[in-house]
Amino acid sequence: MKKIIVVFIASGLLFACKQEKQKSLATLKAERAALDEQIKTIEAKETSKKVRKATDVSVAVISASAFVANIDIQAQVTGEQNVLASPQAPGTVTRIFVKPGQHVSSGQILATLDASALEQQIQAVEATLSFARSAYDRLQKLYAQNIGSEIKLLETKAQYESATKQKNALQAQLNMYKIKAPITGTVDAVTIKVGDVAQPGGGPAQTGIRVVSFDKLKVEANLGENYLGKVKTGNSVLLVLPDINDSISTKLSYVSQAVDNASRTFHVEVSMPQNKLLHPNMSCKMQITNYKNPSALVIPISIVQKTADGDLIYVEENNKAKAVMVKLGNLYNGKVEVLEGLKAGDKVIVEGFSELDNGAPVTIK
Repeated sequence: MKKIIVVFIASGLLFACKQEKQKSLATLKAERAALDEQIKTIEAKETSKKVRKATDVSVAVISASAFVANIDIQAQVTGEQNVLASPQAPGTVTRIFVKPGQHVSSGQILATLDASALEQQIQAVEATLSFARSAYDRLQKLYAQNIGSEIKLLETKAQYESATKQKNALQAQLNMYKIKAPITGTVDAVTIKVGDVAQPGGGPAQTGIRVVSFDKLKVEANLGENYLGKVKTGNSVLLVLPDINDSISTKLSYVSQAVDNASRTFHVEVSMPQNKLLHPNMSCKMQITNYKNPSALVIPISIVQKTADGDLIYVEENNKAKAVMVKLGNLYNGKVEVLEGLKAGDKVIVEGFSELDNGAPVTIK
């Protein structure tokens, strides 16, 4: 009897476990079916996202054209002879005889400095010289009449000549206290005034009276040392003169080969023929042509994208964007020369390229 009861209980337990497993399997199948539906929904959404909308772009068809690269620099018109007149000795300015715009001749006195001490010495020497001359003239007449000794006459002559040399020396010193025009020309600037202390060579402040010759003019500019070797005498130049609303085509007449230690620049010049419209210190823009290519492929520099592999642009090909690596040349005025990577007839994407990647569909506007 006990065995029958034990078997019955065991059978009940096995039946209960079987029912529980069947219920758990059904639950799992239901959960899997729900997950499958969720996966299908997500995959459908992802698939719809992969159907990309074409990007509107603008293109420019590349063709060979002339490309010119210039160096633009601010310049100034000056005189071929442009001299700062200053005294040979330091002194206080007492009088100024000229003003800007006045024509002066070489050697003309422009200003005087205080030389009162020298003037007093000259007055004293003149009295001595007058006495010595009178004595010499008198003894010379007496000696001609065989009166007096030759030695006395020679002594008087020596005194007279000594006084003359002394006066000439003082007069030469007095001239050092005068500012004279070193050339014939026009007074361009007066940077001293009465009461100032004028210095030889203009002093550290470079003050004095500037005289400029209008017979020959030149245009000067300073270029950064990075342009050294990129410009040379004979390069074409366009001078843009905003003050007279005009421009002049010419060539470089001088290129310095030495770089200034302080400014790290070198000097260039253009010699100019006489022109009544040009004036010293007139400003202008100098455009130096340092590169020409009569048949270049040129694109806007703004469409070039920098990448780790180099410079990249996009071209339109079969309604798709194609990434192209390019090698660039000279750059000027927002345009850059393409040396490698493009050919004539390519359709370069110039608008809408920022949102593209290689192979993206595009629509030309």
